[in-house]
Amino acid sequence: MVSLVYDFHDGGRDLADLLGGKGANLAEMTRLGLPVPPGFIVTTEACRAFLATGEEPEGLSPEVSGHLSELETATGRLLGQADDPLLVSVRSGARFSMPGMMETVLDIGLNDASVRGLAKQSGNERFAWDSYRRLVQMYGTTVMGVDQALFDEAMTRLKEARGARDDLHLDASDLAWLVGTYQRLIRDETGRDFPQSPALQLREAILAVFRSWNAERARLYRRREHIPDGLGTAVTVQRMVFGNLGPDSGSGVAFTRDPATGRPGLYGDYLPNAQGEDVVSGVRDAVPLAELERLDPRSYRQLRDHARTLERHYRDLCDIEFTIERGTLWMLQTRVGKRTAEAAFAIAAELEQEGLIGSDEGLARVSGDELARLMFPRFDASATGEALAHGVPASPGAAVGAAVFDSAEAVRRAADGEKVVLVREETTPDDLPGMVAAQAVLTGRGGKTSHAAVVARGMGKVCVCGAQDITVDAEARRFAVREGGVVEEGTVISVDGSTGAVYPGAIPLVSSATMRYLESGEQPDSVVRAVARALEHADSVRRLEVRANADNPKDAARARRFGARGIGLCRTEHMFLGERRKLVEEMVLARTDDERHRALAALLPLQRKDFTGILEAMDGFPVTIRLLDPPLHEFLPDRTDLAVRVAAAEAAGGRPDAHDRELLDAVNRMHEENPMLGLRGVRLGLVVPGLVAMQVRAIAEAVVERTRAGGSPRAEIMVPLVGAVEELRLAREEVTRVLAEVGEDTGLPVACPVGTMIELPRAALTAGRIAEEAEFFSFGTNDLTQTTWGFSRDDVEAAFFSAYLEKGVFAASPFETLDREGVGRLVRIAVEEGRAARPDLETGVCGEHGGDPESVHFFHDIGLDYVSCSPFRVPVARLEAGRAALAGTDRGDSR
Repeated sequence: MVSLVYDFHDGGRDLADLLGGKGANLAEMTRLGLPVPPGFIVTTEACRAFLATGEEPEGLSPEVSGHLSELETATGRLLGQADDPLLVSVRSGARFSMPGMMETVLDIGLNDASVRGLAKQSGNERFAWDSYRRLVQMYGTTVMGVDQALFDEAMTRLKEARGARDDLHLDASDLAWLVGTYQRLIRDETGRDFPQSPALQLREAILAVFRSWNAERARLYRRREHIPDGLGTAVTVQRMVFGNLGPDSGSGVAFTRDPATGRPGLYGDYLPNAQGEDVVSGVRDAVPLAELERLDPRSYRQLRDHARTLERHYRDLCDIEFTIERGTLWMLQTRVGKRTAEAAFAIAAELEQEGLIGSDEGLARVSGDELARLMFPRFDASATGEALAHGVPASPGAAVGAAVFDSAEAVRRAADGEKVVLVREETTPDDLPGMVAAQAVLTGRGGKTSHAAVVARGMGKVCVCGAQDITVDAEARRFAVREGGVVEEGTVISVDGSTGAVYPGAIPLVSSATMRYLESGEQPDSVVRAVARALEHADSVRRLEVRANADNPKDAARARRFGARGIGLCRTEHMFLGERRKLVEEMVLARTDDERHRALAALLPLQRKDFTGILEAMDGFPVTIRLLDPPLHEFLPDRTDLAVRVAAAEAAGGRPDAHDRELLDAVNRMHEENPMLGLRGVRLGLVVPGLVAMQVRAIAEAVVERTRAGGSPRAEIMVPLVGAVEELRLAREEVTRVLAEVGEDTGLPVACPVGTMIELPRAALTAGRIAEEAEFFSFGTNDLTQTTWGFSRDDVEAAFFSAYLEKGVFAASPFETLDREGVGRLVRIAVEEGRAARPDLETGVCGEHGGDPESVHFFHDIGLDYVSCSPFRVPVARLEAGRAALAGTDRGDSR
């Protein structure tokens, strides 16, 4: 029989899938000999079994009872005994960190009798009643479903009646009265009494933690972080140690390095005379961890030594929770800590230099998403002016938005397209939807280890915590500034998560140091140097080439500076816009072949000039030029505008402009109900005489011009929207003929590879036939996603994608991250069948998926030769291509 419960001594971090991150790391710390209160772990398998049936798994209760007996023997106390009770905590612990998203119940084992025994044993009556009121409140909320606000209101009324600033100023009799009030509140709300049986408390708390896996906030967090719903959570049951026993006790959170900047040293928050939940919830303002060195030098030194042990052991930034019980330090949790993008690169570089990790692992520790965040702009320091307030810079970046004071309002305004900043006294897990919707989070309380800070860093959101210069009044929907003035809801503010400053109005943005490095090579600080180091190593190990989508010399030059080694998609239709529309009109309105040829001949030198500039900017690297793709009517005046102009002229009794009438007739003639599935791409080239020839001649003549100028042009010609090999064969015959003519006319042979864009399911499924005529495939995954799913991207994203994401139909939009099961399978089939027919077939992708980190890994795995994306995503693709190569080392290259 598979065990459903593990003792700390029986586990380790290699069992994180089974024991959850918290339990596995507690077991690991136990094995390292660190001071961990004893306990045991109920596995994720037990949780999954419970969630599948709604019933406690068979055999779980006897196993829990057996491990509880061992814990009682080890501590010399019985759970909830009247004179000297053993108390335990019950905490969630999923495989991947989900801070604050699931439930915790502390002080299990207290009841109306054992609370008096705890008071006698501890010699501290106030502490005993404080612990009991915490249990009744947590149990009532978590297990029995009572609204947390009801408990908060009772506490607030009591503090007001006693004139107490916070709960520390309530005495034992106050807290005993509060316990009775809480118990009556539970009875009134549920019809049931708070249970006096410690065994029942433990059983129901474990099941409540299981149920919290499917709480709405937990599901929302998993969707955002792409954590699978089927993993379940483990539950850790651990002997309680108490930080609320007096001034020689306390709780805190520590990081082995600054999670915001990556700087070495012990960082964090400490709260004297408090349990751990008080630190992260922000109910009282913690002091910097450095203050612990003054309050309790011995515990501080021990904590520092244990932190060093953990960082060396995990070879990474560690996040530590600890409690000091009357001068004795206890380690309650460790995990690899969440960090900002700046800290991720800085820490990876530092650990490499310290010899704790190699360069491959350093690259694996950073991500393209983090690099993208470092490329975001920052506030212009010359325009910031006087700050409204300052707080703790908890998650860097710059954000501007209207101040809002609750999660629902943030979600509502964001859905209407407004940028918002969520302002709270402190956040709770229930604020997660608003944090997701907001550009930034600002809190009046808390520090770098508060809920707001930890969650914001994980999401890459700008965050300033503990801004004591402001007083948040959520009910009045405003905050007051200490120096005078009030900021009402809807007022625009600017939040600097790098400095902790909050400014009135919208501050202008400037490029980041990372962007300046990419543009010019400048490396002004350690973070940028770490980025440069990571990109250089990624370039040295990646197999997948990175190209850019660019339609003009300026974008091509920028892409090359950003590290692109070619153009994977040059859209020729962008060259038909502006003043050139008139020439397109002339081509469409041509009544004879001569008129059409004259219009095409006028377009020829303009296109040649465009191609020459792009080939020059990307000299020596391949430039894949796609022949005209959209329907021709897209380059003509709007059909409705034309019809209105003609009708207005007729209604006024005059004669419509002849050119307008002629254009309207042409637009009506060419009108299609679904133009993206109509006369476009190769179809247009086959039915409009001379169009393909003009474009190919412009390409060939640009190649000749660059060659004569001493360049090394490498133009490739791509035929779009091919669904049948016959289409490509006909188009290729035209291309080959024109290339030969230009070679003969100029005396300089022109050789341009000819390939096709695979953007239709039929093309993917007949790739073996198409490869007989194509020298390369470029996957247009934007259109391939549309045609595979039957989605019109312009319509469906706004119409129902948010609902699909919320309901779990998608883990991510298929237009942002490639749908591997459907679209990805088509790409894989096309690569395999194409290469079977033509072993030297070059394959790449030019949809925006080429710059999506997760999709880049898939393209590496199936053996594509390159990805192509917008210039600004080139660095991200370079980094992820290197990480993909390292991730695939063990399983080998699928090619």
